[in-house]
Amino acid sequence: MEQAGAESAARPATNQSAVALEEAVHSVVIEDVLRAAGDPALTAELAIAMLRRADLAGAVIEELARNRSLLKLRQVRITLASHPQAPRHVSVPLVRQFYTFDLMKVALSPSVPADVKRTADETLVGRLKTVSPGERMTLARRASGRCAGALLLDVEERIMRAALENARLTEALVVRAVLRPEAGPALIHAVAGHAKWSYRRDVQVALLRTEYLSLARALAFARGMAAPRLREILQTSRLPQRIKEQLLRESARAGERRQ
Repeated sequence: MEQAGAESAARPATNQSAVALEEAVHSVVIEDVLRAAGDPALTAELAIAMLRRADLAGAVIEELARNRSLLKLRQVRITLASHPQAPRHVSVPLVRQFYTFDLMKVALSPSVPADVKRTADETLVGRLKTVSPGERMTLARRASGRCAGALLLDVEERIMRAALENARLTEALVVRAVLRPEAGPALIHAVAGHAKWSYRRDVQVALLRTEYLSLARALAFARGMAAPRLREILQTSRLPQRIKEQLLRESARAGERRQ
């Protein structure tokens, strides 16, 4: 009887404590919010509710980051590191510990500060060699343009081709990948025949500087270029000498016809 009475007495006190904690989470008094952030009894649900507050002070986020029981929870870590007011000495180290697809999510979130997104992207790109082919395929299709650009140099052609179709991939990233020393014939041929990228002038110029472009594609890309511009490109090109000479001959003939 005494034990039952003790349990019934403890239950209302526990409920009152939970109600007080919930009120503190939504309080406009920063001391109350700080106290709630450091409370070991704070649940993941309440912590995330707190982190959804746009007016949350950086000091509160720091206090949450010191609440070790909360930082064991994946969703709390992601929400905390993604908060616009999160101090960088809190968010950046946290981001570097995230799993592959959590990094992708942070890098793509429009509300995450740009430098935190960049950290997520750089961390993800740095891990690509240790990620499974299936995960790399998903990243090639869905990740940021920076990640897709890195995957253009993937050893598996199917992943490289998936990255070429990534809607976030930019012309500058394609040019950068094409000009990398490790860019092989599979990438050059895929870009040179691509329905979108092969028509971009800067991409064409980059391809003309590479080693593996076919004569037919090189002639198509050089067509319409002014002779001085073509000569300038070919000076730093790795194309075989016979192809360079053919391009210059065709350019000279085209110039004569225009005259």
